[in-house]
Amino acid sequence: MGRDTLRHTRDRITDVAVEKSPVTVVPAGSVAIVVRSGILERTIPVALVPFNTTLNQDMKAIQTHPGISPRWVAWALRAFAPEIMRQCRKSGTTVASLSTDALMDFRIPLAPSPEQGRIIELIEDHVSRLDVAVDYVRRSKGQVAKLRQAALTRALKGEGIPLLLEEGTARDLLPSSPVVQSGYPWKLPEGWLWAKLGDLFKVYVGTTPSRKEPSLWSGSVPWVSSGEVNFSRISETREKISPSAVGNWETRVHPPGTVMIAMIGEGKTRGQVGILDIEAAHNQNCASIRVSETRVLPEYVFLALEQRYLESRRASSGGNQPALNKAKVEAIQIPLPPLATQRHIVAAIEEFSVMATHFHSVIEGSLSKASSLRRSILTHAFGGKIAPQDSADEPAVSLLGRSGQQHGIRFNRPKRAGRSTGPGGREEVPPPPHSSQTSVLATQQELPL
Repeated sequence: MGRDTLRHTRDRITDVAVEKSPVTVVPAGSVAIVVRSGILERTIPVALVPFNTTLNQDMKAIQTHPGISPRWVAWALRAFAPEIMRQCRKSGTTVASLSTDALMDFRIPLAPSPEQGRIIELIEDHVSRLDVAVDYVRRSKGQVAKLRQAALTRALKGEGIPLLLEEGTARDLLPSSPVVQSGYPWKLPEGWLWAKLGDLFKVYVGTTPSRKEPSLWSGSVPWVSSGEVNFSRISETREKISPSAVGNWETRVHPPGTVMIAMIGEGKTRGQVGILDIEAAHNQNCASIRVSETRVLPEYVFLALEQRYLESRRASSGGNQPALNKAKVEAIQIPLPPLATQRHIVAAIEEFSVMATHFHSVIEGSLSKASSLRRSILTHAFGGKIAPQDSADEPAVSLLGRSGQQHGIRFNRPKRAGRSTGPGGREEVPPPPHSSQTSVLATQQELPL
């Protein structure tokens, strides 16, 4: 439930289900609020429901009395969400939940009916324009990542990259290794080669010492898990093992400059890479590629494998990466330019990454300011500081007296008439009245839910 006003529901139930189950029909114009969900740790989803519907057990519906706008209540719940989460939160529950009784006792400001309309009109005008700006900024955030990916792909295809030979040719980096002759992903510039990781570097797979022997996990040898291989440099590890747990030090502990690749893992983990800045062992879900034992730059191999991961993820629409093993890692082909060209590419992408990080920081700052501005709009609105007031408006206290209720709002259990659950033919919530531009002050009334 992420919209200010619900447009439709994913699921529908039949009239028979309504008749034979405890569910009741919530009338059009009610305010739906989530009262049980993990999301209540962060926010309270609230939405206006402009059609008859039913709700599951994790939600409640609020129906207002005449003269009290459902929109007013919905925006008030959003405005006071932090206070509601603090004061109405149930204790001792596994899933975050709100107490209905505490929520009913929570007080919100109540303005005269005409002023409610004026305030709502201004809130929705300001917030809608703010939401447009926020959406634009969020899309810009995604574009920054895409621009870096595009720059990386162009660089690894040699587009706009000079051929620099002052440190030798690409073939000098594998004088006794075979070159990929066919089946390569794309055509490379003159002076570049396709090469398999297994033809360039030694590749090793790690192990996990027995968890049943605590002494094996009380040493000083850094031990990398696949979850720590996440497109970063690895300078420390969560766990360490003892030298006796290592076994063959030569093949189990790898030097700085080794490129790690996660072969097995949940979700996005598979295929992610990292560079060791320390000597470390690792588990069997990772492969270590000993790039530092050659003249090839570890940072360049890192970028080549990162590009492969991003392209594979894009092609699979964000799904899981294919599982890897040692043979598959050794068979991975990477474009191999001369060493000086590798340095140029690494420096260019690093410069681009610095700019991207700066843009990302600016964007995050803008989103934070937008969140504060939204909060300020609601604070001013329910503090009576956003719209002109009119002394001719009927006082808010009369709305409570007219309802004949102590509460102007209630959690409604409607009759089972009109069981339509779709938006077709439903009563639409009327738009707020047009704002009357006066500067005369009136007084708001405090309203308990």
